[in-house]
Order: sequence, then C-alpha cells, then structure tokens
Amino acid sequence: MAESAEVVAAYGAAWNEKDEGKRKALLEKAWSDGATYTDPSAHVEGRDALVAHIAGFHGGMPGAQLALTSAVDEHHGSVRFTWAIKGTDGAQMMEGVDFGVLGDDGRLASITGFFGPPAPPSG
Repeated sequence: MAESAEVVAAYGAAWNEKDEGKRKALLEKAWSDGATYTDPSAHVEGRDALVAHIAGFHGGMPGAQLALTSAVDEHHGSVRFTWAIKGTDGAQMMEGVDFGVLGDDGRLASITGFFGPPAPPSG
C-alpha cells in the first residue's frame, strides 16, 4: 500500500500532465476504481471521467499548473491538502483545499475540493 503523500503527489502530478496516457497512468497509482471527484464546478465518477475532466482544465486554462502548497494531513483514512493554480507567468490564479478519503487499497476513493479560502463568518 502506498503512503498517502505519494498517492496525493501522483494525483497532483496527474493535474499537470497534458498527455492523456501518462495522466491515466498517474491516476492508476492514485485513484481507486470508481472513485469520485467533486468541486464547486463538477462531479465526476471513475478514472476515465477524471482523465477527461483534467483535459478540460488544460483546455480552459492553457499552461496552468497545479502546485501542492501544504503537506498531506491524514487521519482515520481521510486526507486534506491545499493547492494553488499558477499561470504561465507564475502568478497564482486560484487556491483551494481538497479533502479525500482513502480506499482499502490506499488510493483515493473520493476527493471533495473547495476553491479559495473559507469565507469569513457572517453576522
């Protein structure tokens, strides 16, 4: 079973991989069969759907790169980590946090992502 930091590193590398075959190979290391990905703009199920979703990211943000910006925090089969998307000029375009659940095989069974920092409390 892979360490959670290695799994998340392969997952993050998949977001930066433009070649579909290489992206799928990275996700085979990191992504359980039938795993789900959910963020404010999408919900996809399965590895092939995530491979396609990431291709859409590359199409919509050409040259952008995802950088993991924290260590992987893990407990009881759950992980969290922060990330940033940087443009071709290195400027930060977006940031967020992902929460994941590890499957019995040690790969990600689900990711729920949030964009930006949390909003301040209202009132």
